[in-house]
Amino acid sequence: MFVEFGVEDYVQSNTRFLLMNNNWRGLLIDGDEANIRRIKKSFLYWTYDLTAVGAFITRNNTNDLIKSSGVSEDIGLLSVDLDGNDYRIWENISVISPRIVVCEYNSIFGPKETVSVPYSGNFVRTQAHYSRLYFGASLNALCILAEKKGYYFVGCNRGGVNAFFVRKDVVGDLRPLTCEQGFIKSEVRESLDENGRHSFVGGDQRVKLIEEMQVVDVLSGKKKLIEDLQLS
Repeated sequence: MFVEFGVEDYVQSNTRFLLMNNNWRGLLIDGDEANIRRIKKSFLYWTYDLTAVGAFITRNNTNDLIKSSGVSEDIGLLSVDLDGNDYRIWENISVISPRIVVCEYNSIFGPKETVSVPYSGNFVRTQAHYSRLYFGASLNALCILAEKKGYYFVGCNRGGVNAFFVRKDVVGDLRPLTCEQGFIKSEVRESLDENGRHSFVGGDQRVKLIEEMQVVDVLSGKKKLIEDLQLS
């Protein structure tokens, strides 16, 4: 059984392989009802045991959304890709205990800082900053949260977008990593300009686009500007 947040139309996802190759059951939740309609019209919806729910996820409704769909306790995988409040959402999940958690991180925040965008119940990445680069949490923030919730950090994908965590009681022979050992900087050039066109800004230049934006340290609760972060 898997649960995946932020699936869009499920063409690109972290769980589709498990669904189609291993016949896993799954719960999909996305905030865009149009995406949910497309999923329900897809051949996947009648071929596999799939439930798709349209709802804007907040830290206050996540547990209820999961529980009301009949999912609870020990599941195989949770994927969190919300382009925003990912840290706070995972932090507040208590009705399931996934064996594996895949969570998107923002590599622009570097390998050392323990920061996230400030929580907002209506955070939308495309509205928070024109560049679309202001979202999510640093890898280190997620690693610290994982430790609190009983998980080891075991690595990131090659694209520097998703981090992987395994519950300690099922980690087996996988070698836990420190944040700095496993950190991968994303080379994705998805930035937009102020007119909504792709600007293809990459590398360290991305920081300059959002340097005036605030983030919050998840340990101290203090806010700071991105331009003041230690990014190397």
